[in-house]
Order: sequence, then C-alpha cells, then structure tokens
Amino acid sequence: MAVDVLLGLQWGDEGKGKIVDYLAPHYDIVARFQGGPNAGHTLKFDGKKFVLHTIPSGIFRENLINLIGNGVVIDPITLTREINNLKQAGVEFESRLLIAQKAHLILPTHRLLDAASEALKGVEKIGSTLKGIGPTYMDKTGRNGMRAGDILDKNFKKNYTALKEKHLQLLKIYPDINFDLEKEEALWFESLEILRRLQQVDCEYFINQALSENRKILAEGAQGSMLDIDYGTYPFVTSSNTITAGVCTGLGVAPQKIGEVIGISKAYCTRVGSGPFPTELENETGDLLRKEGAEFGSTTGRPRRCGWIDLPQLKYTIMLNGVTQLAITKIDVLNIFENIELGTYYLYDGQTTDRVPFDMCQKNISVRYEKLEGWNQSLASINDFAQLPNHAKDFISFLENYLGVPVTMISTGPERNSLIVKS
Repeated sequence: MAVDVLLGLQWGDEGKGKIVDYLAPHYDIVARFQGGPNAGHTLKFDGKKFVLHTIPSGIFRENLINLIGNGVVIDPITLTREINNLKQAGVEFESRLLIAQKAHLILPTHRLLDAASEALKGVEKIGSTLKGIGPTYMDKTGRNGMRAGDILDKNFKKNYTALKEKHLQLLKIYPDINFDLEKEEALWFESLEILRRLQQVDCEYFINQALSENRKILAEGAQGSMLDIDYGTYPFVTSSNTITAGVCTGLGVAPQKIGEVIGISKAYCTRVGSGPFPTELENETGDLLRKEGAEFGSTTGRPRRCGWIDLPQLKYTIMLNGVTQLAITKIDVLNIFENIELGTYYLYDGQTTDRVPFDMCQKNISVRYEKLEGWNQSLASINDFAQLPNHAKDFISFLENYLGVPVTMISTGPERNSLIVKS
C-alpha cells in the first residue's frame, strides 16, 4: 500500500479542501504534512460553510482518522477555535484527530516576531499572513523550537520561558507594534489544555504501521507548489516544502511509498500577497474573476490577485510533484466569459520559453496566450462530463494535451456535490 498525495499546483487557494472531502471516503487516514494556520481549506455542504486551518479536511467523514503530521506547525489557539467549531457542528472528532509529537508549536512571540518583521520591511514586505509560521520554522531549523510532545514534559514551562525571552531580545531590533502579548499568552496556555487531551502519536511509526496493515492514506497539502521554500517564487514563498517531497519529511515515509499524486488547479489563477504573477490581470477582467470567484482569502480576508491560467507554471509544478492526475476547480467562474485565454509561453529576455525562470522575481515576463471560445452557460446541473458544453470540453482537452496529464475531476461549484468525475 502507498500514500496518495493531494496538493495545490498554483499559489494556493486551489480548492483542495473540497477535493479531499470528496476523496476521503476512499481512505482510512487523511494526514496534513506541512504548513500551518496560514492555510485555509474551505468546505461547503448541507448549506453550511466550514474553514479548516490546521485540522485535515477529512474530519467531516465519519470513522476516518485525521492526522496532523510532524511537518505541520500548530498554533494551539487556532486549533482550539477549530475544535470548538467542530463541537458546535456536532462533529465527533476526539477519537479521530491525532497529532504528531514532533509537530512544532507556534508561540505568541512567534506571531509577534512575524508581525514586527513584516512591519519593518514596509513596501518590501512579502505578504506574510502574520500567523507566526516563518519564525516557528526558523526556530525549528535553528534547533530552538518547541514541539507538541514537549507540553507533557515537566520542564515545559521553563523551556517556554527561555524561548520567549530569546524572542523578546530579538524584538528589540524591530519597531514597536500593537500586540497584546499578555492576553495572547493567557489564551495560548488555556488552549494547551485542549491540546493535552488529544491523542499524540509517533507520526513516522504510526504511518508506516498503517501502510503495513494495508490501510489507505491520503496526504493533504496546504498552500500551493509555487510557494515551496525551495522551488517557489523565492523570496515570496512560505517556510515549508509544499511539494510531494514534503510528504516524505512531513510524515516520515520513504519516497517509494508515494502512490498517486493528485494536483489541484483552478481554471484560472490567483495569488495572495506580493510576488511575481505573470498572467495577472489588473483590469476589469481581473476584477470580474475576483467577483465571480469570490476571491478573498479564507485565512486573511485579503482580496486575491486574479488572472488567466498559467500553463508554463502548471507544467513546472506537475514536473516537480510527479502529478499523475489533475483536478480542475472553479470552472464555473468562467461561465460568463465570451472568450477564455490560457497563457502558453513566456516572453523572457527576447526568447520564447515554457520554462519558469530562476530570476522570475527580478525580470519582467510577458505571456503569449491561446484564446478559446467560452461556453456562456451555467454548469450547475451537470454531473457528467459528456453533458458539458463542447467549448468546456475543448478547454479541458487543451489542458490535457498541453500538460500531458489526464483531468479526472472538474469542480463546477463550491458545494460538495458540484463535482464531475471524469473516467
């Protein structure tokens, strides 16, 4: 048995949560392998909307184990808020939500450092969500971090205080910002009581034991491949490995244990925060995509930058991840367009290329587009690929031919049942 992987191929917000929710009944375990509460996975069903930041998206499926892996960084305050929302919705989770002992904790001073650092950068800021993700991963690699398993140690409070004092010393180089540390610290320690009641596991042993028992596992990625710390649009990236390779380190599995890799892409493209975005539309078309797609961050509420789909970028992330099948989301947002454009090549340093350049952040990149005719009708009642309008089928065929990967799922709306599974 292998670990199947589901992850985003763009700059995040691709609609991963809905696809995980659909696939979850086919698995025994859904495991988050990286990132933290800077991600927001939105699910809609039974007329209700749920946003998950830390808990895996399989939590709404009965009898399914949900694991927060050791590659994730956890803010106990955010996790407690999510747990309270589950309780209010009547979701049983206590026996099904597990936490890796080696998952690192976000302290209140991590969030304070994040906000102070971003404030100091001014116009050069990278668009951090200010959730403390970067400083937490810095402490992890600097061998100073605190992990979920540490909260059960008798020296926990002493170690916490030492790390807090280190952070306060670092903060002296930054300007003062409005942050009520005493209040946030009180909330944090209160939230630890919830965390202590959850079952902790040795993630690497748990996952490999499950594989040996032929249990089916789905690894759920957060954010998007273009935000990967190594292969994204550096420095406008996150602090973890968001690609398939991150599954191995984030859950403790060997590369040969990776099975299907399901890549998620919107039918167009969005980005939150700063950084290069070759197909961005800073015009009425971009505004219309934002309006039709309700493109506002589920974590920050910030309006997303919008543009046409970027195929060189997708080809790049498909290669990095070893994608075996594609899920295309939000195709319904394109219903109103007479014509739909797809970025097929970059014009860069006087040359035409379908490769993502190293210095993407420093150079101006123009895009060559292919124009397809739109279908100009609602897809809401369609649940079979054969019933799609011909121009919508042409759009999917173009993607498959250019990218060399089959499209197996097409999302036609935010609801759980608004999904076409293409054989």
